[in-house]
Amino acid sequence: MASLTLPRALYRALVEEARHSLPNECCGLLGGHGQAVKEILPAANALSSPTMFEIAPRELFELMRRLRNKQLQLVGIYHSHPAGDNAPSARDRERAYYPEAAYVIVSPAPEAPRPVRAFRLRGQEWDEWEVEVVD
Repeated sequence: MASLTLPRALYRALVEEARHSLPNECCGLLGGHGQAVKEILPAANALSSPTMFEIAPRELFELMRRLRNKQLQLVGIYHSHPAGDNAPSARDRERAYYPEAAYVIVSPAPEAPRPVRAFRLRGQEWDEWEVEVVD
């Protein structure tokens, strides 16, 4: 099984952002190298929705520029699922425009068994990756 490496502080920041964004979904980019996340780049959810997210084109362009200026690669794209399971939805599949990126879905629920989950779309199927939290 493939894995995504995520520093503990960034793991906590993702969960906090998901909780702070309630009732809407949060979203943003994950920068780093290979499958190791070094930085999160939060974005505004242009849809302000509890069931959908979108990063406005101008903001997405600016976030990509920031990654490039920091000599980081796009490792993943994250968003939250405020209600229900943090597994990919049909809409997530439709909007998986970056096939090499990990899609990280965060649950703000305190009782979530795995608040941060990572997936990659392979054809029509999602492969779940282990999220390795490191200090």
